[in-house]
Amino acid sequence: MTPAPAVLLFDVNETLSDMSPMADRFTEVGAPAALAKTWFASLLRDGFALTVTGDNPGFADVGRAVLRPMLSAELRPTDVDDAVEHVLAGFGQLSLHPDVEAGVRRLHDAGVRLVTLSNGSTTVAQGLFERAGLLDCFEQLLTVEDAPRWKPAPESYAYGLGVCGVPASEAMLVAVHPWDLHGARAAGLRTAWVTRTRGTYPAHMARPEVAASGIDDLARQLAEG
Repeated sequence: MTPAPAVLLFDVNETLSDMSPMADRFTEVGAPAALAKTWFASLLRDGFALTVTGDNPGFADVGRAVLRPMLSAELRPTDVDDAVEHVLAGFGQLSLHPDVEAGVRRLHDAGVRLVTLSNGSTTVAQGLFERAGLLDCFEQLLTVEDAPRWKPAPESYAYGLGVCGVPASEAMLVAVHPWDLHGARAAGLRTAWVTRTRGTYPAHMARPEVAASGIDDLARQLAEG
């Protein structure tokens, strides 16, 4: 049995949003579709490096800076600026994974407080929920741009807990990324892993309390608990 927490803190990119259409953005500008995953992983890597050294960069700023040399290697110099902006604009057109709407509504109806905590911008999260008609289900849309450091630094989770006014033991982070869950667990939060990648959870990271195939499955498990 898994009792529901007072607050669920949701990661956004890949956890709630389906980022597979970002590959189309690359092909539309004449770059390989496979570059989308390399770019996003590189964005996170550089963002982590910057925050470890004391900076708190903007997600889009890092994304733009990492993307430019990648596209410069594929496109004519005169096309790069427009291509960069075309790819980044894709974040504003993404949809939620199919399991998210039913899960979010069930959790909301059960009285669980729903909040996002993203390394990305609040604007992206707001657009996702507005397009899906779910914005009213979320109490807060939080971004680490307002915190001292990016996730998985402890200050990021402390920021979310402070805004929500709950101790770590009463909050659960929901994410597809083991690095995020490991950081949250180290900060004292409960954790739920959304197993979208169908991979094996890394043995060297703190294991999540819950593993769920989607947000609807998570809602079912918490309701049964």
